[in-house]
Amino acid sequence: MAGSVAGAFDALPMLGRGKHRNPKKGACFMELASFLAGERWSDHPQCTHPLLAMLARAVNDLTSDANRPQLAPLIPSVIGLTSSDARWDVRIALRAAQTALPVAPADRQQTLAVAIIGAERMLDVLDGRPEGTLDPASADALAASPKTAEWAYRFCEGTRVRPKRFVRDAAPSVVSTAVQGISEAFVPDVDARLRGLLGATIEDARRWAGRTDDDRPELVPDEWAPVVKPAAAAG
Repeated sequence: MAGSVAGAFDALPMLGRGKHRNPKKGACFMELASFLAGERWSDHPQCTHPLLAMLARAVNDLTSDANRPQLAPLIPSVIGLTSSDARWDVRIALRAAQTALPVAPADRQQTLAVAIIGAERMLDVLDGRPEGTLDPASADALAASPKTAEWAYRFCEGTRVRPKRFVRDAAPSVVSTAVQGISEAFVPDVDARLRGLLGATIEDARRWAGRTDDDRPELVPDEWAPVVKPAAAAG
């Protein structure tokens, strides 16, 4: 069993942190996605929703070097996942905040609690839901930090944010804070939590886009071999 796991790990591409000028310098998660999609080399490709791509870049950069290659199987799944629907941005930000709040350091929890409340209020407007509706995951996250949640509800009293402004300003900040919060958490499985957040968000977007398991893409070594070396060959 251990040998098969190690073999699978060694076959994954060696992803790097940050932006790379060209494939010879290495590749990050979204740069490899741009290559597989047949686009110009970029960590901001057109094939992926901008906020989902931002989440992928952040998870890529804050995952440890040892575990970053395990993100590679997710890369093909982000290709073609994009939409102009503002609900995508709100839900991506909400998922990130829900995931981060229970484990994030105290100095980030207030921002994340406000983000959850704000995102839920945005969905009340965008989805025509009854005011004050809470997704079960939001209720659980807020319940994990009751004093912070109480403060956040007081803070949000009387505030009103328009969906366009939330998408433009708040959502990217929420995603950044959430990923940073997870990366700074005092838990033993930070890389797994980051990978889990990205994987769950991709699955959300696939569902919103109407994708099924029948069209689930896979990472084929022959496709990425011209761009990045396998972990076993690196060095």
